Amino acid sequence: MALKLNIIGAYFLSLLLALASARKPLVFDVTTYGAQLNMDITQALSNAWKDACASPIRGKVLIPRGTYKLSRATLEGPCKVPIKVQLQGTLRAPTDPSGFNEGDGWVTFRNVDGLTLAGGGTFDGQGSAVWGKNCEQQQYCGKLPINFRFDFVTNSLIRDIISLNSKQFHINVLGGQNVTFSRVKIIAPEDSPNTDGIHIGRSSGISITDTVIQTGDDCVSLGDGCKEISIRRVTCGPGHGISVGSLGKYSNEDPVEGVIVRNCTIRNTSNGVRVKTWPDSHDGLASNLHFEDIVMENVGNPVLIDQEYCPWNQCNAKVPSRIKISDVSFKNIRGTSTTALAVNLVCSSGFPCQNVEIADIDLQYSGNDGPIMSQCKNVKPTISGKQNPNPCAT
Repeated sequence: MALKLNIIGAYFLSLLLALASARKPLVFDVTTYGAQLNMDITQALSNAWKDACASPIRGKVLIPRGTYKLSRATLEGPCKVPIKVQLQGTLRAPTDPSGFNEGDGWVTFRNVDGLTLAGGGTFDGQGSAVWGKNCEQQQYCGKLPINFRFDFVTNSLIRDIISLNSKQFHINVLGGQNVTFSRVKIIAPEDSPNTDGIHIGRSSGISITDTVIQTGDDCVSLGDGCKEISIRRVTCGPGHGISVGSLGKYSNEDPVEGVIVRNCTIRNTSNGVRVKTWPDSHDGLASNLHFEDIVMENVGNPVLIDQEYCPWNQCNAKVPSRIKISDVSFKNIRGTSTTALAVNLVCSSGFPCQNVEIADIDLQYSGNDGPIMSQCKNVKPTISGKQNPNPCAT
């Protein structure tokens, strides 16, 4: 009897161990697929991803410490279960951008549900080789690759990674839902053109937290169709600030609704927080936009609504924007401005801004072009709390 019980006990113990082992994520190490230091690991990474994506057991694609070359990677789902990519080392893009088409990503994740990208590693786009060389400095170099594209990625986490010197945008999110970026570092010099940190379009439930963005364009930019976007504890600068827009350049743009920017620090940037739309635009809506508890350090145009946004005179500035802006607040914004016009609300004469609130603004001007001031155009904001500069005059 005792022997029988021991056999049964051993059987159940082995079953429990098997179940525990089955629950442990599998590791798909690219070095076991032929990846070698300082060599191109494109094929090894693709094969490791395919096996991990097809596995019925949770898997982790591992890129160990060291430096590797990567020509291009498109990592597609859907996968059978949630999947993790853990980059511990450094991946370097080719310096030659030939072969990339408009909007291409160097590393693209597409149609993945439950992605985790982490590990503390670096994606080095080697953008200094092409900045200002493939097109004029003031033109958009669309054929240069974006460091990351996240296309139709859902319920995912991007954490503890570094995006370095992208040739164009660092991160582009399209059609995403419930995606969090946390403790991400984005680094490029101030004079690197079109290197937006994180650009989001037609996505909902996107959160950016505890992230540092140093770049040559917008730290965060939101295109049409963005809904329920949260940007918190982001340090931005250098760069062009945090922007909603530009909106209205294209037909059939979706509304932007529900944006909160809170507890951020913006330093040494050309703009602070802004909403920008093209004049002579297509119809559109932007509403429920809130900017709160923000520190500005040596920032040009700290608080800005610009419905006459027309870079390089690419539009008819005499025709008013048709983007309707409403329910916007700027609260508890303090620090220093490098321009005398620190609060500048320029709304559309055809569709004046509605329900704009300005509360507790305390900005000091660091230049010599006269006293700090504010301006309102086609908007009558609700004013409360401390106001420096004085409340804007129409």
